[in-house]
Amino acid sequence: MTGADYLLPFRTKLRSMRTESFGADPAGARMERIRRSPHFVDGVFQNPVGARTRPSGSTVEFAKIYFHKEQRARRTPTGTVPVHATTLADLAAPPATGLRLTWMGHSSVLAEIDGRRILFDPVWGERCSPFPFAGPKRLHPTPLSLAALGPVDVVVISHDHYDHLDLPTIRALAGTGTVFAVPLGVGAHLERWGVPPSRMHELDWNETATVAGISLTATPARHFCGRGLRNQQHTLWASWAVTGPEHRIYHSGDTGYFPGFRDIGAEHGPFDATMIQIGAYSEYWPDIHMTPAEGMRAHLDLQGGRPHGVLLPIHWGTFNLAPHPWAEPGEWTKDAGEEAGQAVAFPRPGEPFEPAGKLPAEAWWRAVSQPIAHPWRRPRGAGSVAETSRGDMDLAGER
Repeated sequence: MTGADYLLPFRTKLRSMRTESFGADPAGARMERIRRSPHFVDGVFQNPVGARTRPSGSTVEFAKIYFHKEQRARRTPTGTVPVHATTLADLAAPPATGLRLTWMGHSSVLAEIDGRRILFDPVWGERCSPFPFAGPKRLHPTPLSLAALGPVDVVVISHDHYDHLDLPTIRALAGTGTVFAVPLGVGAHLERWGVPPSRMHELDWNETATVAGISLTATPARHFCGRGLRNQQHTLWASWAVTGPEHRIYHSGDTGYFPGFRDIGAEHGPFDATMIQIGAYSEYWPDIHMTPAEGMRAHLDLQGGRPHGVLLPIHWGTFNLAPHPWAEPGEWTKDAGEEAGQAVAFPRPGEPFEPAGKLPAEAWWRAVSQPIAHPWRRPRGAGSVAETSRGDMDLAGER
């Protein structure tokens, strides 16, 4: 008997221990299609620009920072996150301008565009984890239940990480008859969870599906994929450009900054609104997530290099996924928007707004935040020590 013979039963046992939350690996005709993709090289999907997908630097040093008691306290709100109270009533009437966005928390956004309803990266679960008893827990409740949300024309998924693709949420939506638009390979997970292939549009980068008169194009992103310890890189990640008869919107999914935003904007923009990932960044993984400054740069690239439309910051405030302070993404994005002269919406979770109307602008996070350092700020005024020091630390709610 060879070593491989001993390993076979062990591997079989490991496979049998995988819960449904892990999803399914692409196989058969789906895997053949993946192999034909120009972005699948040497047995894995490749980024448009080289990227390190594993944390860089010392694991020990990262652990010291991540688990330090004081740092952990800064990564959570000091009180109850103010979830918008009247989401259901506000969504009852159609948007007056034809475009309305409702941030449900993290990367989940309901977009009402030209008479259709699109739900991006819906995560209604309590934890973004394969296990109900472990993993990052939600820091605020969902603004309303999925059942109360009402009919959705299409559900759009950016990639298969747990904070973007949630088993209980997909299971609930699978029973509604909605259509799903997903990157190539992600359909294997959905099919295991009860979504029939006939209700899926599984797209490679730069492929487009049309649902109810709305065009959905999977556009490149700089990230990675996987739902288990053994990540085969057999499912694609994507951002999404969505075009209706009157409006255009963009959802970044998760991505590091790369020059391709300019190409996406030239091909599909300019956009009335962009939903841009600005949270869960770290110096330990600089290639696969963006800082707020990089997110602002991406938005401007998408808009042809100038301020245009509205930026909605996403991927922050709901789960604790990185070492930075909980409120820092909001505060930094606010500064970046003011510096660039770019309109930015800061809704509470569940607060609908129309990009062509009055934007929610209150820094609501300051009321439930630890003091926020501002190391990204440039010295103001004449550069006096007092003025520079004053810009380094603001108490939440002070400005």
